[in-house]
Amino acid sequence: MLARPNQMFRRWRDRYGEPFMVTSPNGQVVEVWEPATVRRVFTADHDDFAVFSPDSIAILIGHRSLLTIAGPTHRRERKLLGPPFHGARMRAYGEAMIELTRARIAELDAGSSFVAMDLTQGISLDVILRTVFGVDDARELDVYRTVVIEAIESAAPVLFFFPALRREFGGVGPYARLVARQRRFVDLLKGQIERVRPQASERADILSMMLEARYEDGEPMSDESLVDELRTLLLAGHETTAITLAWALYLVHRHPAVYHRLREELDGLGESPTPEAIAHLPYLDAVVNESLRLHPVVQEVMRTLTKPFELGAYTLPPGVTIAVNIFLAHRRTELFPEPEEFRPERFLDRTFSPFEYMPFGGGPRRCLGAAFALYEMKLVLATLLGDLELDLASEGPVEPVRRNLTMAPRGGVPLRVVRRRRPA
Repeated sequence: MLARPNQMFRRWRDRYGEPFMVTSPNGQVVEVWEPATVRRVFTADHDDFAVFSPDSIAILIGHRSLLTIAGPTHRRERKLLGPPFHGARMRAYGEAMIELTRARIAELDAGSSFVAMDLTQGISLDVILRTVFGVDDARELDVYRTVVIEAIESAAPVLFFFPALRREFGGVGPYARLVARQRRFVDLLKGQIERVRPQASERADILSMMLEARYEDGEPMSDESLVDELRTLLLAGHETTAITLAWALYLVHRHPAVYHRLREELDGLGESPTPEAIAHLPYLDAVVNESLRLHPVVQEVMRTLTKPFELGAYTLPPGVTIAVNIFLAHRRTELFPEPEEFRPERFLDRTFSPFEYMPFGGGPRRCLGAAFALYEMKLVLATLLGDLELDLASEGPVEPVRRNLTMAPRGGVPLRVVRRRRPA
């Protein structure tokens, strides 16, 4: 299940139906994906659930992150952090997203080859460093890129699923390497907080907004919470956005009719469209949504029960985890006919409820940065397809494989540049 959970989910669904229970190293997990059940989970009292195995993800994002806290503390933190990721503040970063994409592809000319995941990770990381962390000095950017990539690459999947391996063993082994690299990353973030703090009121990056934000009692966030939330934004906003963009590039170029329809829509905007004009394109929106449906970056949304929960004929006791299985929910044939096919038109023909389509989770713990991520995905994808004509370097199908806590395309999707549509 570690390497190929999608295959296991299909097999268990076909054998047992819904729900089915999985015994994991972190406890019993009941998988559900029927919309009415998903609604019950996502609309239940927030305090009926605890975070599933928080120590497993705290090694990457700390114990003060939105992803590892629950109850009143979670509600208080989420209310404080919400504004920078919505509305005009978020849209102010559109030009930077396009500029950073073009900077990354400036040296790609006809005949060049590259791996989509490498490119999209670089773009996504640059966007976060500029718009979230507020790093804009060229030398500092190089240091951050190195430290961040090392921190991410040190996160071996076995460390999340097998608690017994989370030991340093005298400073040797994968966990010791992860701890050392995470410590270096945390030290870097602490230094950035101290540099930004004196000018926070005059800056527009998200870190500055977090430094200026105040809880209802007038208190600011602690530096410890700031560090953990920044680590979370990196994990949730860097890898996930990069992976979806790589899948989108693969799927669009594997389906010529989709590619030509999307190209027509993009060309219709003219030479220098605004970020807002790009973001409101209906077919581009459908392409991104269908990429997320077919290949959700995270397969499950997990809630650990603190009270008994009625599930059909069953009463689940406290301590059991309910997992809303996004992968299977997105493959219900009555909602998504021929669910394994890439058909962006699904999202033009109808609107799906948040209990039918949920690439960013749902309920009070839905991904805080969902709007930011969708905005970035659309602008980056439009810029890549607008500036470059590409084709797939390999004709074979690409399978999803485990990458840390996410699922990514095996091989990263190799691409070739046919020609530049716009000069660098």
